[in-house]
Amino acid sequence: MKRLRWPRWMPVDPYIVLLLGTVGLAALVPARGMAAHVVSGGSTAAIAFLFFLYGARLSTQEALAGLRHWRLHGTVLACTFVVFPLLGLAARGLVPVLLTHSLYTGLLFLTLVPSTIQSSIAFTSIARGNVPAAISAGSFSSLAGIVITPLLAAVLLGNSGGGFSADSLVTIVLQLLVPFVAGQLLRRWVGGFITRHKKVLGLVDRGSILLVVYTAFSEGMVQGIWHQVSPLTLGGLLVVEAALLAVMLVLTWYGSRALGFSREDRIAIQFAGSKKSLASGLPMASVLFGAHASLAVLPLMLFHQMQLMVCAVIAKRRARDPERPAVSPGTAAAPRTAVGTGTRSG
Repeated sequence: MKRLRWPRWMPVDPYIVLLLGTVGLAALVPARGMAAHVVSGGSTAAIAFLFFLYGARLSTQEALAGLRHWRLHGTVLACTFVVFPLLGLAARGLVPVLLTHSLYTGLLFLTLVPSTIQSSIAFTSIARGNVPAAISAGSFSSLAGIVITPLLAAVLLGNSGGGFSADSLVTIVLQLLVPFVAGQLLRRWVGGFITRHKKVLGLVDRGSILLVVYTAFSEGMVQGIWHQVSPLTLGGLLVVEAALLAVMLVLTWYGSRALGFSREDRIAIQFAGSKKSLASGLPMASVLFGAHASLAVLPLMLFHQMQLMVCAVIAKRRARDPERPAVSPGTAAAPRTAVGTGTRSG
């Protein structure tokens, strides 16, 4: 008999498995009492360190060089921070038919999160798209999200879930923006070290996110909020997220064609404009929602795996499209860079 194998075009991100394992650990052994204070303090420090690394990794020169593709980046930013949130607001009509109020809050937060970097680059490369544009678009989205996501959360979420307030905004600045700026300022001195130890630091930042998830779900278990979720409710959430992803994939592909972008640029726009970053969203949710962060990040975790599986299929099909040499004005043709199919949870 032939051994059954999971299809290569349907990637299950190993990091998602670790995240789910962390959720299971929090359900079985949640942090309580003094342990909860220690874990919470470690989570706060981990988030600050994460955003310091984000700032130190981002090349200011590369970001400025990418400004010449302003139409493409503007399109991706509009998809990420305008179209997505509008669809999230429209989903309010699905409460309580398909979504509970808590899960809707998490879904709306999902629509406010910046785009990914690593997976957008990988899929753009597989589909023979504009890889440099995908790199710049993802970087710009992540950078803008540090400011735009909390501001949109303040306006659209109000007191939902975690009770967003002026104090929350101050916390965002101190815990996210200040470390990021510090990383940018110190990049000249620490950039080389980070590049040389990229793999080790990659494990550190992934471990930091696991700590954030454990803290959030431990608090959720102690608060007893998981009694609000049923299998039927989760099924409704998956249906809504599948519809959300489908709408964004169609809008980014055909909308960019209507705007006159080349095939290579349309691929970059589709993959960067239809995704949401787990790596950025989890720490932000922890700061914004506190004890309610576990329900708030559940839609993002599910959407992340869904976007990986669907976009992997699309990228493979795009790779079989016939070559078209036309390139839109002001953009460079994508080099055929070989990027591995394995994606980080960016």
